[in-house]
Amino acid sequence: MDIEDTTDWLGIPTPLETCQQHIAMLEDEVQELTRQLRESRQRVFKLVEMYAEVSKERDKLRAEDEKNKNKMSELYLKNSELGNTINSLKIVKAQNDQLHRELSELRSRP
Repeated sequence: MDIEDTTDWLGIPTPLETCQQHIAMLEDEVQELTRQLRESRQRVFKLVEMYAEVSKERDKLRAEDEKNKNKMSELYLKNSELGNTINSLKIVKAQNDQLHRELSELRSRP
């Protein structure tokens, strides 16, 4: 029985060529993954920087907001005090007007 030798056929790689081709594909994939990893690390680094900047700005705005709340509280208190003063002055004016009317009535009597 004659077994045909197929090692010389065109288009059929030897086991060594198959391994070399597989190695080349893996090397390309490793290079691509390394590039993607580098880019991802750069993006993460930028995001971390952006987060730090935004956090700093947020803390600044929170402190400013707290100051504004305190100032508003002071202004509300002052407004209330001024309102009380105005009400007191209105009462005094009403009493003064009443006294002037009574005085006018007394002067107009014979």
